[in-house]
Amino acid sequence: MVFFKKCLAVAAVSLAFANAQNSTNSTAGAIYKNSSASIDDRVSDLVSRMTLADKTAQLMQGDISNWINTTDNAFNYSGLVANMATKAGQFYVGYPVPQQWISEGVKRAQDYLMQNTTLGIPAIVQSEGIHGFLIGNATIFNSPIAYACSFNTDLVQKMSAAIAQEALALGVNQLFAPLGDLARELRYGRVEETFGEDSYLSGEIAYSYVKGLQGGNVSATVKHFVAYSNPEQGLNTGPVHGGERELRTTWMPSFKRAIVDAGAYSIMSAYHSYDGVAAIADRHTLTDILRGEWGYQYWVTSDAGATDRLCDAFKMCQSNPIDMEAVTMYALPAGTDVEMGGGSFNYRAIPQLVDSGRLDISVVDIAVSRLLRAKFAMGLFEHPYLAAPANETASLIHTPENIALARQLDGESIVLLENHNSVLPLDKSANVAVIGPMADGFMNYGDYVVYKSQYRGVTPLQGISNASTGIVTYAQGCERWSNDQSGFPEAVSAAQGADVAIVLVGTWSRDQMELWEGLNATTGEHVDESNFNLVGAMGPLVQAIINTGKPTVVVFQSGKPITESWISNSSSALVQQFYPSEQGGNALADVLYGTVNPSGKLSVGFPHDVGTIPIYYDYLNSGRTTDPGLIIPNGSLMFGHQYVQNTPVPLYEFGFGMSYSTFSYSNVSLSSQNASASDIVTASVQVTNTSPVDGMEVVQLYVQDVISSVVVPNQLLKGFQKVMIKAGQSATVEIPVNVQDLGLWNINMDYVVEPGDFVLRVGSSSADLRGSATLTVS
Repeated sequence: MVFFKKCLAVAAVSLAFANAQNSTNSTAGAIYKNSSASIDDRVSDLVSRMTLADKTAQLMQGDISNWINTTDNAFNYSGLVANMATKAGQFYVGYPVPQQWISEGVKRAQDYLMQNTTLGIPAIVQSEGIHGFLIGNATIFNSPIAYACSFNTDLVQKMSAAIAQEALALGVNQLFAPLGDLARELRYGRVEETFGEDSYLSGEIAYSYVKGLQGGNVSATVKHFVAYSNPEQGLNTGPVHGGERELRTTWMPSFKRAIVDAGAYSIMSAYHSYDGVAAIADRHTLTDILRGEWGYQYWVTSDAGATDRLCDAFKMCQSNPIDMEAVTMYALPAGTDVEMGGGSFNYRAIPQLVDSGRLDISVVDIAVSRLLRAKFAMGLFEHPYLAAPANETASLIHTPENIALARQLDGESIVLLENHNSVLPLDKSANVAVIGPMADGFMNYGDYVVYKSQYRGVTPLQGISNASTGIVTYAQGCERWSNDQSGFPEAVSAAQGADVAIVLVGTWSRDQMELWEGLNATTGEHVDESNFNLVGAMGPLVQAIINTGKPTVVVFQSGKPITESWISNSSSALVQQFYPSEQGGNALADVLYGTVNPSGKLSVGFPHDVGTIPIYYDYLNSGRTTDPGLIIPNGSLMFGHQYVQNTPVPLYEFGFGMSYSTFSYSNVSLSSQNASASDIVTASVQVTNTSPVDGMEVVQLYVQDVISSVVVPNQLLKGFQKVMIKAGQSATVEIPVNVQDLGLWNINMDYVVEPGDFVLRVGSSSADLRGSATLTVS
């Protein structure tokens, strides 16, 4: 048997050598190998040379574990050959293994494809990267919901450029990021992965992410197309209800900005159905709109295992055994070009469907052409493997510059929600008690970090200890997942012995292995919530510390809003730090001690209670009738109607965030008070820092369409600018507004800019608007 295996290995190598010789002979001088030829000509030439098997292999995702053992790094040549025979277009490498295992495994694969296959088509190499490249010791940035609060698109672009640098250092040339999804359903577990509730902000952040990533020769993958993050009951992968106008008005703008304007090389479809149509089989969105209206030329992949859902979840075909032909006929012609792994690899049915005449070969050719177009645009045929030598990766991955960037971005993302009696910033000489389950012992990262990442990074306790010159004491108080209050006496004693207490509580997620192993979590993919209260003993712990009478700063470290409105008035200060970076503890200390003046603004509003959602600011005209009731802290009841004992108004609205500085707004004006749909009008406002502290302000511009032919949002964010203004000084802030962006989808579902008045309001949040001007569109 051993001798037989050796013979097979020799035969395989001989065959590979023969293929390489044939490749050299048959493709010498081919147009597709000429980098000077147009991409159209190169794609056309290459597709004409491909067999049906070649084409099918481009349309299914491979996996590095097929030839690299992720336990001991053993190389399996036959596994490589077998993988590339059927899944050669792209392969996934997101495993918690040493960096060089990935780099070497990628090189073996690209070398094999370029040298030992007939046509020498390089693969796209894939991993995760929504807030850092998914590999051990790569830089971990704060979660997307967090860095969106920075409102700093320049820093986001620098971050994604850093992520690209770290990924490409190991030969990875595609990351599954960013999201265009919106946080409109807060029970949904993946709120932390979004850029918040607003399509304009999300589009600008996603645009910057794509630009930074692809500027570093790494393809972005904009996901999850489209309208995925508003599932029924907030349950992951659940059906989404909505109409065409909502789809186009609310859900598509962020995607279009990232896909079309930023030029993303790939898109990931989604698991859900929208209005009863499965996203991966939705020809209307994937072909009519994406390709027909938007002119998108690159490729769309399914999400992992999503194609199987056509049979298993949606009951559109037989599931046992799965009807692979039906799945393929639903998904591929609709515009899902590539099938990701994690399922049955239904696209294996392509050859028999073509041979039987049920699937036209032109459908296959179009899908293959889209993928190849991206590969040519990325320069992969000329440079299939751009990894750095092993002795140089340390100068590219987790560099001092990237670590500093993580701290800066994290600091600008922290949102100050309350600051009673200006208790913050703290004096560095103050004696501080650091309390709570999120304070130390692990890093409270969001999902999509590599296995065991939570044991690497600067915790809040470490960051505060680094910054303080006073005495810092620590007491956990309780576990995050427990009702046990036996640790309260120690925590209370620590608070009583300090000048100020800092209590860290919130939600928690897990890394990419633990999240799917069934360990407890309160946010993350497939971890959905029915309320937003603090879990277990965390709420009582906060109350116990406040009851000591010592100034108490509460820090919410979470992946979504927390609804404990009593803390807002009971605590001395309230700080929101959405899931942090590896420098999270230092960034938090920078804000608490005033080294950094807080400038973050909420990318998502905070409800008073789960029963009051949704509370996004851009509700449609006629929405949010308000006649609130209230349960007074002494137990008295005040009855209202909307709601009987609560309010539909958010506790903290989108765009809200305090500073140690104060700012006044004046002299709002427009470059022109009259315009046509083709014009760009500039809104100007003077902003003055009226405090003795230098600070950054996020100046926000919202637009109201005064009279419209269909029901539209009451207002929409259409511009923002983050500016540094020194103490006592003023700045004139100018925000351009493209009048074409003020349109609506009319009764005939045509996009039009209707003539009439538009009120442009400028201010510090969606509810704190300081001045306005009216634009008349003719």
